[in-house]
Amino acid sequence: MKLSKKRFATAILAVFAGFGAMAQMPAEPPMPAPADYFLFPIKPGERNYLSGTMGEIRSNHFHGGLDIKTDQRVGLQVHAAADGYVSRVKQSTYGYGNIIYVTHPNGLVTTYAHLLEYYKPLADYVLQQQYEKQSFDIELFPEPGQFPVKRGDVIGLSGNTGGSGGPHLHFEIRDKEDRLYNPLRYTFKEVIDTTPPDIYSIGMTPLGINARINNEFERAEWRTKQVGTNYTLPDTVYAHGLVGLELQTIDRLDGATNRNGTQEVTLYVNGKQIYNHYIDKVPFELSRQVSQHINYNQYKRQGRTFQKAFIDHGNDLPLYQANEKDGRLTVQPDSVYQVKLVARDSYDNASTLSFVVKGQKPTFTQTKSASVTKPSIKYEILGNVLKVSAADTSRTPQNINLFVGGEELMLVPSYVNNSVSVSLYDLRAGLPDSMRFCGESTDFGLKQMVPSGQATAYKNDYLQLRFDEHSLYDTLYLQTALEDGVYTIGDYFTPLHKAMKVTIRPDTTGLDLSKAAVYFLGTGRGRGYAGGKWEGNTITFYTKNMGKFKVLQDTKPPYIRLISKNRNGIRFKISDDLSGLNSFNAWVNGKWLLMKYEHKTATIWSEKLDKSVPLSGEVILKVKDNAGNESTYTTRI
Repeated sequence: MKLSKKRFATAILAVFAGFGAMAQMPAEPPMPAPADYFLFPIKPGERNYLSGTMGEIRSNHFHGGLDIKTDQRVGLQVHAAADGYVSRVKQSTYGYGNIIYVTHPNGLVTTYAHLLEYYKPLADYVLQQQYEKQSFDIELFPEPGQFPVKRGDVIGLSGNTGGSGGPHLHFEIRDKEDRLYNPLRYTFKEVIDTTPPDIYSIGMTPLGINARINNEFERAEWRTKQVGTNYTLPDTVYAHGLVGLELQTIDRLDGATNRNGTQEVTLYVNGKQIYNHYIDKVPFELSRQVSQHINYNQYKRQGRTFQKAFIDHGNDLPLYQANEKDGRLTVQPDSVYQVKLVARDSYDNASTLSFVVKGQKPTFTQTKSASVTKPSIKYEILGNVLKVSAADTSRTPQNINLFVGGEELMLVPSYVNNSVSVSLYDLRAGLPDSMRFCGESTDFGLKQMVPSGQATAYKNDYLQLRFDEHSLYDTLYLQTALEDGVYTIGDYFTPLHKAMKVTIRPDTTGLDLSKAAVYFLGTGRGRGYAGGKWEGNTITFYTKNMGKFKVLQDTKPPYIRLISKNRNGIRFKISDDLSGLNSFNAWVNGKWLLMKYEHKTATIWSEKLDKSVPLSGEVILKVKDNAGNESTYTTRI
């Protein structure tokens, strides 16, 4: 079965009008091991199916390997993919759950996640260490000769532990620098894929204040029309200035309906390649930069994934090859651009979207319809541009009075669309305080321009912010507000790369500070525990989210319910209604008893160190939440 070969020339250094010079393009990245080096870890030699592939867009990361189906059940044998030794083993309630890392002689590491069980020698070792450390969550690094494995050895049973959404095996291939490789680069005959990717939609985004798409400064989107493996757009696209393209694409494998990731996207304009991304060798520590690889705003608002066909600011993932404009397209008036986007999967199946972009010089309409009955105004920030949309009853578009640093500027409409005049202002010229239109004033709440790539602090009378040099992808035009105890910091639809430090001074009247903490409200309906440390009447916390926050008090202890008990074991339901569970510990006649936890069922159950010794005597279970509230349950066996 033929695997994907990147369609790179070994050296292209072409120069073409309007697009700049291509960087030298490498040949196919060398495979870090022979194509037949690894054994498929589930039912080797038999047909297998995948529910997830390398490069899928997850909520805050690239999917880093394969999700291998396990017949909708747990307990399938998991085989070591090659000779090596167990170099790391971890057991956790979330994330990978029960996971084994096997290091191979060539330095590559394979991982096997969401396991139900480890093979017996390793399971005994982990259990012993859990009792010594008196902890369910554990991470261990055995010596190289301690747990050797041979290719094909059964090293565990497949499961559904950790953050898994259903029974499967998550399988990865990494190198010693913790870069994630696409496992499908290897000749696994167990997986069959002759199905090309689907291309659903194309998006185009204005990237400069003079850019227009169909004569508007606004992102536009088109559904594609499919003819075989080729796609087109129903209409010609009219544009002007600097724009960026986005692609909504997924891949399917033979015999499965799962929506998998498309590994490679290439953009050609007038026959010249100006952009390519190839999702392989993803550094684990940079995986969160998926937020800048996609249109984050669309993903958060609509749950739709558009991959950018240009390299956006702040994105330094090593996945791209592009021209000097990073794949951006400059559209000149009265010019025609033949655009082709190729989506390719790991098995070299490809789909092509072709369409035409025509350069159209922006126009301005002097008259408006008389349909507006009441003046209105709204604004949004798109990149570095403040976009103001205004409607009033006059037939001639009115200017906007913009106030910047004590000076009054006249903002002239750029164009009119359906009785609404649109005015544009480059925020790099200075932050506006407010604007006035038809006698009504609007305060922007813009506090400070925060550049990316450098540590920056901001302070006002109700909060302090500290941005790390890696907190932001691009320049942030910071807006903050405090209303009814809710602190708004920036925009929920703006991604952060690294955490920012926040200190607030809330109204502490009636609060027990030992039980009070900060909670992230999301779009206003959530209550995600953000924690925080009190110092006097201020509380400091770190967050990777922008949006709304509030201090809430949790005084209710966790919930405990006994499910069953006998001499072989004991089982409970545990939960917490606000701050979340922090710890749980059990003792039998004063001796610590390991309790295993599955958050998806809110269940804990015992595992004895010595299976031959029955449980007998007084059992005490203590469960504590993140606010420090504790519940105790006592029973006898």
